[in-house]
Amino acid sequence: MKTHVKVLGALQLIFGSLGLLFALGVGMGFGILGAFVGSSGDPDAQLGVSILGMLGAAAAVVFGIGGALGVTCGIGLLSLKSWGRIMGIIFSALSLISIPFGTILGIYGLWVLFNKETEALFTPGPQPQP
Repeated sequence: MKTHVKVLGALQLIFGSLGLLFALGVGMGFGILGAFVGSSGDPDAQLGVSILGMLGAAAAVVFGIGGALGVTCGIGLLSLKSWGRIMGIIFSALSLISIPFGTILGIYGLWVLFNKETEALFTPGPQPQP
């Protein structure tokens, strides 16, 4: 099961990194869109720029936090920390609603992290030999 935990940790790192990149892209996309709206010369453009800026910043923060937590979870799983297992269970349960890839990752994560052999890996003390 240690191999499955390592694979799950790597997948969490990958998806977390993609979330961080997506947050950066959303922030930049809304910034570019705001620049186009602001340069239109419309008197109401300033309101549109403000709204686009707030929406873009909020979306970037949400995706950025999710991505950073995913990377942290992956690091915790790879280093076999007990908090990494708990965080992995939470992330796996939450990713079930993200069809189709999140659902697959969530099912795999829950299967790996609720296994009795996996629980033993995350307990402090001497590790059982396979």
